[in-house]
Amino acid sequence: MDAFRELAGDILSNMNIEKPETSEGEAKVDSSDYKKKVEGMLQRIEWEKRATRIQVADTHLVLNTPMDADFEAMGYEVALFGMGCFWGAERLFWETEGVFSTAVGYAGGPLVNPTYREVCAGDTGHAEVVRVVYDPTKTSYLELLHKFWGNHTTTTPNRQGADVGTQYRSVAYFFNEEQEKALLATRSQYQKQLSEQNLGDISTEIRPAPAFYFAEDYHQQYLEKNPWATCNPVGPGVYQPMENYLQQAA
Repeated sequence: MDAFRELAGDILSNMNIEKPETSEGEAKVDSSDYKKKVEGMLQRIEWEKRATRIQVADTHLVLNTPMDADFEAMGYEVALFGMGCFWGAERLFWETEGVFSTAVGYAGGPLVNPTYREVCAGDTGHAEVVRVVYDPTKTSYLELLHKFWGNHTTTTPNRQGADVGTQYRSVAYFFNEEQEKALLATRSQYQKQLSEQNLGDISTEIRPAPAFYFAEDYHQQYLEKNPWATCNPVGPGVYQPMENYLQQAA
């Protein structure tokens, strides 16, 4: 109760509501009316926080392209992948020919505009993801899938190496029917390759793309800003690209 009284005093002082100081006042702090005022203020603070999108730089540090725009109207297509720590995954894709822009963020959970701390707590439902904007005249979704399947471990739910938590789970969210078909077909073929080596079952979460929320700006192009850092996505080394994956899966 002491913690509640302290919090109540801090919040209500910002609302220009006097904090009771006497023993009689302490009883007032414990009253339902006082609690409702505090809870109402907390709800307002939470609503304002959730309504505010995390701000990131306008321009990609490496590619010198927009971090956010109406990419589809510009003729680009979008992919959304989660492969564990998003720092290394983002670099993997920004180094891929035909990729126009990348951004790291959170997706898959119900919480609006989550923070890194909230996601790391493990109860938001979000995964660390990379949004990949690519030029379909220079590369393809299949090429991006080769990078995705071949560069992380898909058989360890909620874990990539030493990183453990639901935010590190393998996810691939699709934006259209073509992407969905490609994901399911390549997953089927990759599962055959894994099974031949007794490496387990793919646990990758595949579903329609949910809302994407930017991660904090310091996370964007993190390995370019911090070249001494290490976060390299690594797979089991058995993935073999499949050019005729649709026919093989039929």
